[in-house]
Amino acid sequence: MQEFLTVLLRFKDFSGRSRRREYWMFVLFNWIRTLVIGFIDRRLGLDFGVENLQIGILGVIQSLILFIPGLAVGIRRMHDIGRSGWWSLLVLIPLIGGIWLIVLDATDSEPGSNKRGPNPKGTAPVQSGAWG
Repeated sequence: MQEFLTVLLRFKDFSGRSRRREYWMFVLFNWIRTLVIGFIDRRLGLDFGVENLQIGILGVIQSLILFIPGLAVGIRRMHDIGRSGWWSLLVLIPLIGGIWLIVLDATDSEPGSNKRGPNPKGTAPVQSGAWG
């Protein structure tokens, strides 16, 4: 949950680097939150009444709120592997672009410092436990 909050607090920071863990935990909590909000939308009758559309009013609000933080962490993730943030636009290429972007997002950090800053693995506190 800490990584999700970190992304929200750095919502306007499109520079620097973000670790894989920060990115993927944001994605995971975003998916879980989307499922829960979708369920609430349907239960409260806030969906749009379109059978194949799985989003309602609360889902749209969540998407609008999390769009900029998601974009920022995606760009920082590209910076972490030594690529320009423009590589995030790969998602616009049908099917292949999304798969390619997932592979890039799963790539390990560029070792050491790069032109976008120091390696966040070297500056992050060591944590213990299943995720640390």
